[in-house]
Amino acid sequence: MTEGTGRAAVRRVAAARGISLTGSGAAFAVLAYIVYRLTGESAVWLSVTLLLTMGLQGVVQPFASWLGDRFDRRRVLVISDLAAAAGFVALAFARTPGQLVVVAAITAVLESPVWAVAGASIPNLIEEEHLPWANGQVAIGRHLGSFIGPLLGTQLIVWLAGESPSVDRLLGAGAFVFGINAATFLVSAWLIGSTPGRFNDQRREESEHAGIRAGFRYAMSDRVLRSILIGWSVLLLGVGLILVAELPYALGFGQGAFGYGLISALWGGGAALGALLAARWLTADREPRTLLISVLFGGVVMVAIGWSPVWILALGLMVTEGIFEGFASVSEQGLLQRRTPDDVRSRVAGAVEAATLIALAISLTAGGPIVDWLGPRAAYYLGGVMTVGAGLVMAGPLLHPGLPRHRADEAFVFEPAERFVSDRSART
Repeated sequence: MTEGTGRAAVRRVAAARGISLTGSGAAFAVLAYIVYRLTGESAVWLSVTLLLTMGLQGVVQPFASWLGDRFDRRRVLVISDLAAAAGFVALAFARTPGQLVVVAAITAVLESPVWAVAGASIPNLIEEEHLPWANGQVAIGRHLGSFIGPLLGTQLIVWLAGESPSVDRLLGAGAFVFGINAATFLVSAWLIGSTPGRFNDQRREESEHAGIRAGFRYAMSDRVLRSILIGWSVLLLGVGLILVAELPYALGFGQGAFGYGLISALWGGGAALGALLAARWLTADREPRTLLISVLFGGVVMVAIGWSPVWILALGLMVTEGIFEGFASVSEQGLLQRRTPDDVRSRVAGAVEAATLIALAISLTAGGPIVDWLGPRAAYYLGGVMTVGAGLVMAGPLLHPGLPRHRADEAFVFEPAERFVSDRSART
């Protein structure tokens, strides 16, 4: 594949992910808002909603990511998009908080292969030296979706249902947003299906990395990947608290649905800007330290958000936190892709995703009672401290990463043979 064709393929994957995430960002923000309003503004119900959507994906990630290493990744992505579209159509007909949460949980499972499998596909579409650019494009699409989606969804709720809507108007507005999201998954499926290039390397008959748990085994055997898996899990233990706190935090400033959407939107906009800058500036040797610095400073900003006495300052800090996230996400993807062979790459990505989402599930479970007890600002303080802790966990391996395991093995195997030939030539 030529460089131009590879870049075109990456742009289509980035567009597919950006479009579907825009719809999902709108849909899940609306879902959280509807459940929160229908249950008398219960932080516990909000916590359960997030747990059974984001958190449940962690449980199924090992199997979902195995699909990307076992079958053609393009087909896995297209089928997942089509299944998610059907799930959101069904969500439009749910009428009670329980029905909404159950159908949303099933839909979250259906779309769970997308991120690990899409990320694992990128190195097959473009040359390795262009990975920072490629990961940046995908991250820009993802974060723009995070910027536009929640803002669009909550604004639609305000337009269609009003600030104090009846149950019927609230559910009707929600059904409209869920239907739009189903359409975005159909567009995503078409873009992925028509993308040029291969999404997998040529497969060998036998692979040393067999089984669903191979991703965990490989990640834990590489010191950098192990530190990312553990550090990211610590970070997500704090992020779950913040996700539960966002809506009460906005309400504490006298903001409504639009203000709640603005929090996620500005964070997503900052992350898209960070990813754009990372795509232009990052190189392979800069990825480890960039990830470390981004996580440490991101934690400090989270604490500052909890302290902020003024709404406009809080929003500016949300943008700043997003910029650090943009740099961190592009760096993390590059490290994961470079340090894994293709035949296990989806499962390694899935292992990291599973560990972090399970940590998120634990955090979301505790988030409702903690926010009700300590308040939303305390959640930002705790989240910031845990994020700094995550950076400290990753510090040693990221400062001295060494060779990827699969390339270190190659050096161990081939270097003695080359030395033997060289020594023999010298003696001759």
